[in-house]
Amino acid sequence: MELNDLTAFISVARAGGFREAARTSGVSASSLSIAVRRLETKLGLRLLNRTTRSVAPTEAGLRLLEKLTPLFSEMEAALDVLNVFRDRPSGTLKLNVPASAARMGLPGVIAPFLKAYPDIRVEVVVEDGFVDVLSIGCDAGIRYDERLEQDMIAVPIGPRVERFATAAAPEYLQLRGRPQHPRDLLTHACLRVQFAGGATPTWLFEHEGEVVQLNPSGPLLVRPGAALDLVISAAVAGVGVIHLFEDMLRPHLDSGALEPILEPWWQSFSGPFLYYPGHRHLPAPLRAFVDFLKDRNG
Repeated sequence: MELNDLTAFISVARAGGFREAARTSGVSASSLSIAVRRLETKLGLRLLNRTTRSVAPTEAGLRLLEKLTPLFSEMEAALDVLNVFRDRPSGTLKLNVPASAARMGLPGVIAPFLKAYPDIRVEVVVEDGFVDVLSIGCDAGIRYDERLEQDMIAVPIGPRVERFATAAAPEYLQLRGRPQHPRDLLTHACLRVQFAGGATPTWLFEHEGEVVQLNPSGPLLVRPGAALDLVISAAVAGVGVIHLFEDMLRPHLDSGALEPILEPWWQSFSGPFLYYPGHRHLPAPLRAFVDFLKDRNG
């Protein structure tokens, strides 16, 4: 088997398409397609199911991907050992992060990190579900829940405490009235966010020992990512009530475009964590990133 053909198969299977794999691997989509077909011909098996919309591994492809992933990880680790002979670490750091971290905490970290380590290249995959970072080809992930698997190491990244804020445009509040208790939101137009997996997180409020959990309805439901700008714009335009990270809403709260409501009920939660498996050799780019975060955290 040609190593490049195996590499092409892994890239396409992980990316879910030839064009997507071409963007991340730097190899043309046509070259990847030829390599995968050559591999399938040699094996006498179809490894990928191709449609006009997507590419997904067959059962044989999944089994091969499962076996190849740890082998290629070991190869990358072996090559990474050479970094000890360099003056500065180099290589690629692949991070899997939620949309909220990509917008808020990560920008203030990535820029100074890249300036400090100019030979390191960072690839960021935005995804909101909790994933096995190694199985999808990433070195580490960022999530807000610190309750991770036992073999995971978690390092704080960004603010240690954050809040969810609830707000609406002044014109909306003039028209519909100002909620005095979280349950009042059940009669309001609420703008909701849905996870990629289909789950819609409930709105949680807490004040003086009373906890209220709501699942209000409204005229707009979006999935995270760039769509967060859409739901914020809708709130500013007076469409309804928004419940989102305070840092995302802060510019609009400060400008008066949005007014805070139910502020004594706003819930605090722990900030994001960088997580990675504790049982593997740390690639030099990830080791440099972890050390960088620990220095920033003091």
